[in-house]
Amino acid sequence: MLEIRQTFSSPQAILLWVLAVVMVATRYFHFGAPPLFLPDASLAIFFLAGLYMRRAIVFPALLIAAGVIDYLAINVGGVSDWCFSPAYWFLIPTYAGLWFGGRYCAANHALSLQSLLRLGTVLFVATSAAFVISNGSFYLFSDRYPEMSWAEYALAVTKYYAPYMASAFIYTGVALMVERALAQTKQKGIMQWDGFQGK
Repeated sequence: MLEIRQTFSSPQAILLWVLAVVMVATRYFHFGAPPLFLPDASLAIFFLAGLYMRRAIVFPALLIAAGVIDYLAINVGGVSDWCFSPAYWFLIPTYAGLWFGGRYCAANHALSLQSLLRLGTVLFVATSAAFVISNGSFYLFSDRYPEMSWAEYALAVTKYYAPYMASAFIYTGVALMVERALAQTKQKGIMQWDGFQGK
């Protein structure tokens, strides 16, 4: 019983619950969300899961969670199904790129300037690739724009690139600030904490 309690109270388990709650809170209304709601945190969540979580099973678990949230949003919450098409399957490589970007950074992750610059560069590349994959697949396979050329479509979606990138960086930045705060509390002897990845 003690072992089970420790498993569910470990930094890894707590982080997984936090990521799941944030995904539900920000993703449920992300199709045509009004300004009242926070932007979808899924990009940052997959990157952070790769950065902080050791078990590979977390990636498919988060994919399933995202799919269930979208299903409920459309079929229960009455959210528009405009974005749901055969292109939806391309969210797998979209999020995989962010996950592997996080895994790449995990090996030498530290709260140093050099490490954070490296992390920012990887996050920029992974999020840019995610933008191209998700929007490109939607154009090719959704059948929503049969009369629009590729160039016209690319020009139309370019305006979404900055907020797409900003949300990933803002959520990741908040997570890094929380990590730093936890590390400082350990240094001050306030709490025992060995990092999300453990030792």
